[in-house]
Amino acid sequence: MLPTGAHGTWPSPIDAALAASRDGRPDHVGAVGDEVWWTEPRPAEAGRRTLVRHRADGTTRSVLPAPWNVRSRVLEYGGQPWAGAARAEGGPLVVFVDFADQRLYAYAPDEPGGPRPLTPVSAVGGGLRWVDPTVHLDRGEVWCVLEEFTGESPTDLRRVIAAVPLDGSAAVDRSAVRELTDDSHRFVTGAKLSPDGRRAAWIAWDHPRMPWDGTELKLADVTEDGAFHTTRTCAGGPEESIPQIEWLADGSLLFAGDLSGWWNLYRADPQRGAVPLCAREEEFAGPLWSIGRSWFRPLDNGLVATLHGRGTTTLGILDPRTGELTDVAGPWTAWAETLAVHGSRIIGIAASPYSAYEVVELDTATGRTRVIGSPHEDAVDPAYYPRPEARTFTGPDGREIHAQVYPPRNPERTGPDGELPPYVVWAHGGPTGHAPLVLDLEVAYFTSRGIGVAEVNYGGSTGYGREYRNRLREQWGVVDVEDCAAVARALAAEGTADGRRLAIRGGSAGGWTSAASLTSTDVYACGTIIYPILDLTGWGTDETHDFESRYLESLVGPLAEVPERYRERSPVSHTNRLSTPFLLLQGLADPICPPVQCERFLAAIEGRGVPHAYLAFEGEGHGFRRADTMIRALEAELSLYAQTFGFDCPDVPELELKP
Repeated sequence: MLPTGAHGTWPSPIDAALAASRDGRPDHVGAVGDEVWWTEPRPAEAGRRTLVRHRADGTTRSVLPAPWNVRSRVLEYGGQPWAGAARAEGGPLVVFVDFADQRLYAYAPDEPGGPRPLTPVSAVGGGLRWVDPTVHLDRGEVWCVLEEFTGESPTDLRRVIAAVPLDGSAAVDRSAVRELTDDSHRFVTGAKLSPDGRRAAWIAWDHPRMPWDGTELKLADVTEDGAFHTTRTCAGGPEESIPQIEWLADGSLLFAGDLSGWWNLYRADPQRGAVPLCAREEEFAGPLWSIGRSWFRPLDNGLVATLHGRGTTTLGILDPRTGELTDVAGPWTAWAETLAVHGSRIIGIAASPYSAYEVVELDTATGRTRVIGSPHEDAVDPAYYPRPEARTFTGPDGREIHAQVYPPRNPERTGPDGELPPYVVWAHGGPTGHAPLVLDLEVAYFTSRGIGVAEVNYGGSTGYGREYRNRLREQWGVVDVEDCAAVARALAAEGTADGRRLAIRGGSAGGWTSAASLTSTDVYACGTIIYPILDLTGWGTDETHDFESRYLESLVGPLAEVPERYRERSPVSHTNRLSTPFLLLQGLADPICPPVQCERFLAAIEGRGVPHAYLAFEGEGHGFRRADTMIRALEAELSLYAQTFGFDCPDVPELELKP
């Protein structure tokens, strides 16, 4: 019989340092000839991302030492930050964006010398930024999206598709950059060149739409000198979201769109319009939070590798001629929105409830699947990992609410008879986002100590079709709060959780939901609020970046028409209702949810006697990346729960809660 211990006090080998060391995932996978490249996080190296090279002989190594940081700031959320091409001589050529100065660099790892700049630095506003590159060796150029600031305001900018010479001439002469499109659209993705080189396609949209609301598929003819002309729209619109396009080898254009209410795959036909290839009530794509994401890739044999699913994701092989979809067997329940192909091989990044994200390769010729990078390794006995349950709860008006429930689990302890565990409700960011069903050591950090976790994919989340996604239109701060509360109450009512010891936590939009929950419900005993939005009026005017500067028009309503709604929904307006302890975590270099939001909230509660702590971190932006920051944040969060829920936690520093 296992010894008993109060929930929250169970001894666990998963400490904050281990959880921080495994934070982040490989990303942005791509094929360079026979090689596979991707980016990987380095939390212990100031949170930078390095570029990793997997050779045909099976060897794998990082090719860029510190302080190189392969990460774009376009839209502030970035996107595909590198591209490569195999050369006949001299080995691969890679072009990448360095985070520090946002310049494009060219790098030939098999030749002497380090990376050389391809683009200049601009002193205007946020400067010149680049994303979603494609290397065209035959043209001597790299095509990519250029984001150029024209003033000091975060909304003083323009975006175009541009061609940058590979000879480095643009590094000293901005005029050497050749702009392929004008700035008639506020947002664009990188251009995809047709197999015959005569047409280019890309995605565009404008304020106030977000890319999951409506985008347009643009098509242009390409002249012999590489100019675009006769640009036209061939699919999409205000209420149709197209997040990805690809050319098939036969010259036809494939795209993902949600005209049916689900992101399905279509062929653009000049006579018949959008022709569905595999009509299903499943998602074959997702929200375009960053530029250059990929959920499907055409193979040389005419088949299409595609991710698909409802709530979870599976890798499948689609025959676009017949609509037949064959799934690839494997243990993975979630695939990152990045796929690459080379010959008969498909490369992706996948995880499961019992394994972290790893780089996976499938050879369609042999059916062989193997892990080729970032292999999952159990740093502790897997018996300390939670066993999640994918569940559907009932919310107000009988609506479905999807969630993952992670009960406490520890091979060395069980709770005392009659004691129900405390639970923390996790609200994901976005809010147009999704909490995947994967192993997360931050979750295990709590569950292995006897604290349950429930990740709620509240109304507005992706993965369940457009109707589910649209539930949040003009209802942010209502539907998300209600759905999280409904899950928390249901867990308490069924005897899974202690209803007196419930907490809520979340970052970014999840931070908003956490704060709104604490100021509008009596469900939670405490909460953790991470780089949040707290004042809609401020955030909806000039306190955020351009990409989301008009997001609130769909989430809340136009500010000019419903100003009172902005005030009424904002947690900063209702601090008089706040009585529970909370922890507020903020990066001081956050351009998306700036520290002023936290400062305004703290000023509003000053002198009210609400126990709280505010931890602000120098050098951290939107999303903590540094190991020391993540360690401090996790330990502080555990201490908050210990003090609020009434258990001892001597292995972490006590968080000072100020009245």
